[in-house]
Amino acid sequence: MPDWINAVILGVVEGLTEFIPVSSTGMLLLTKRLLGLPDGFWDTFAVLIQLGAILAVVVLYFGRFWNVLVRLPSDPQARKFVLSLLIAFLPAATIGVLAHDFIKKVLFDSPTTQCISLILGGIILLFIDRLAPPPRRTDSMRLPLGTALGIGLFQCFALIPGASRSGSTIVGSMLLGVEKKAAAEFSFFLAIPIMAGAFVVDAYKNRHELMAVKGEIPLIAIGFGVSFVVALVVIRAMLALLTRRGMAPFGWFRILVGGAGLAALYLL
Repeated sequence: MPDWINAVILGVVEGLTEFIPVSSTGMLLLTKRLLGLPDGFWDTFAVLIQLGAILAVVVLYFGRFWNVLVRLPSDPQARKFVLSLLIAFLPAATIGVLAHDFIKKVLFDSPTTQCISLILGGIILLFIDRLAPPPRRTDSMRLPLGTALGIGLFQCFALIPGASRSGSTIVGSMLLGVEKKAAAEFSFFLAIPIMAGAFVVDAYKNRHELMAVKGEIPLIAIGFGVSFVVALVVIRAMLALLTRRGMAPFGWFRILVGGAGLAALYLL
């Protein structure tokens, strides 16, 4: 297929999966393999188009973020919200920096690991949906700092491709007594620093490759734009689906994709 179609497909996959608990990294890696795309540029492409999904969160929640920014000098609650994001961000960020090469060179190159992670994560979602304790926290911007730290520790599981960053944080939030919608929103907010941080680390580690893809800027722009538009739609739809149906649809989807991936790897 033409490269621009590959760019559109990967942009759609990124936008669809970044904020739902199905692992955008695992889906992108499996899609790239399915399309027969080589490593190198397309790995860099997958990193860059994540910024489109980040921008979708900023646009959708701009009013809340602006309100926090304006009140930051005078409102302790605004400062506490920013601190809660920082505390939740640090565990995965620290491990991600220290283990970056192992994650990229070992875990990212193992489709079997990604498929197994998808299946196990799906099973966990199905159980947590039924067994999570009754929620005590309903405001995503007023979580205690201890709860934020716990969510941040759960996010560390997302360093395994296929585990899902949003899935890990939402499951952790629910186990810590956060209501589903508030858990999803905090996961969206936390995506901004963690994804931006991952982009900076990847960009630095692959700076020479980035310099070599200047001629591919139109493809990157296509993937960026598609991931942004799709993520805008998905974030709203996910909140509605999560409120009505819980985690079960995402759990079954993970199991289906992971099972299909294993079958393709070992039977075809």
